Amino acid sequence: MTVLALTVARRQVPIAAVGCLLSFVLFWAAQRAAHVSMIDLMVYRTEGLAARSGVDLYALRATEADLPMTYPPFAALLFTPLTLLDPVDLRPLATLGNLLLLFAFVRLSLRLVGEQRHAGVATALWASALAVWTEPVWTTLRYGQINLLLAVLVMWDLTRRPGHRWAGAGIGLAAAIKLTPALFAVFLLLVGVVVAARRGAWRPPVRHACVAAATFLGATLLAALALPEDSRNFWTRVVFAAGRVGRAENTANQSVRGVLARLLHTTDPGALWAVAAALVCVAGTAVAVAAAVRGERAWGAAACAATALLVSPVSWSHHWVWCVPMVLLLWSRATRRGGAGRWATAGGFALAFCSYALWWVPHTPGRPELAQNFGQMTLSAIYPLAAAGFLALTAASLRRLPQAVANE
Repeated sequence: MTVLALTVARRQVPIAAVGCLLSFVLFWAAQRAAHVSMIDLMVYRTEGLAARSGVDLYALRATEADLPMTYPPFAALLFTPLTLLDPVDLRPLATLGNLLLLFAFVRLSLRLVGEQRHAGVATALWASALAVWTEPVWTTLRYGQINLLLAVLVMWDLTRRPGHRWAGAGIGLAAAIKLTPALFAVFLLLVGVVVAARRGAWRPPVRHACVAAATFLGATLLAALALPEDSRNFWTRVVFAAGRVGRAENTANQSVRGVLARLLHTTDPGALWAVAAALVCVAGTAVAVAAAVRGERAWGAAACAATALLVSPVSWSHHWVWCVPMVLLLWSRATRRGGAGRWATAGGFALAFCSYALWWVPHTPGRPELAQNFGQMTLSAIYPLAAAGFLALTAASLRRLPQAVANE
């Protein structure tokens, strides 16, 4: 039986590879037909040029859209190799790199789900062929964004064996490039604290968090040595300027702050957002930690990702590539336990991220988002609503799980 299963698996891989390649080629053709600008990739290249030339990084504006630099200085150091290539050559290479990163992200996500029958290469290829058409992935490649790179760094960490020497380094690097992944380090530390209180194996998650913190600090100090003035500027001024990233009410902003801005018809929800974000952060992190402590690592990691995206001041739609492991997790749950309700949940969640519904509302220049009606507000809050549903489902599932102590 084992030999037969291996033979079938080997035959499935070439078919899946052809299917995935065909999907990627069609995707590439569709992006070219849409004349995508990969504007964020050009911003990254400008950051690399600024780091090389010693120009004030955060005084620059890039591309015809006059976009500012918003990432920590360490990101600019990583972007310097982009300056060695002409933009004409850089764009197809970035697209190819992101497609490879998507496959890696899917494969790691399947590994995190924890079922060997779902972690095969053929399954990862088919899942990648479908995932590339989700709105967050489409928009990530459209803009030439680094979301998949950051997600792979974090997911690589989360799928390491307990006590792995370098577990945590990926999260630390991701946080040094963009601050939002830092919540994963907090999540791991809290898991260790709770497990320690229950006299379990607390060292792996705490070590994991400490390696992440040390990597983040090391990368940040390296950037401070290479770009001292830019580092001082970022950590004393730019990091606090949430409005610098973009308009809060923009329909692409799929965070709690964006939802409140559109709901209240204001450009700045102010203190109300701070209170709401704090409550969501506490509740979401508590759900994530509880899941991990009960041995549900995949649910905990996905809940942590959903929480980070919800509480960030700006979570553009392309940041939501974390929908991929969420959908895979719901799909795995449906295949294992069955039931029309579970399949409907997985399908509905996938549809939310494949529908492009947030772009069905007026979003042209002139801030039409400030005058949305209830239906338009609902469509432009589709990702936060999906994330809230995912957190609620995770919390409800925990009530049916036996008490356990996580073994990381």
